[in-house]
Amino acid sequence: MSANGQRGGSMLAQPLTRPSGGRMAAYLGLFLLGAVVGVAGALVQPGWFPLGLLLALAGAAGLFLGGARAMESRAGAVAPAAGWMVAVVLLTASRPEGDFLFGAGVVSYLFLLGGMAVAVMCATLAQGRQPGPSGARLAK
Repeated sequence: MSANGQRGGSMLAQPLTRPSGGRMAAYLGLFLLGAVVGVAGALVQPGWFPLGLLLALAGAAGLFLGGARAMESRAGAVAPAAGWMVAVVLLTASRPEGDFLFGAGVVSYLFLLGGMAVAVMCATLAQGRQPGPSGARLAK
């Protein structure tokens, strides 16, 4: 028993547990939604420069931050960001016919690097799960 009367001590000392089936399904859904947003952003960003680029990055940021808020964890931002990254990386690869979706312009690089920066910012700004009140604080 710890000093505050709880068994196990700090939340950091607790073993990792597997998420529930519903939570895993939600993460999978966020991953797939991230892939859809990545494909949509790749199609929109070169069409209406600069508003298309801003719209694509704002849509990605909304999904990443919304996922974090909905899941109440940073993993809620990481799951759609991973889907976005997979979709965008697959779209950058050229096909055997020589076709590709991204041009070699500055806008494409801004979309790629901006999307990665937005993903990192949203995952960093997301509130992780906070431990419950501790008995170690003195009451007034």
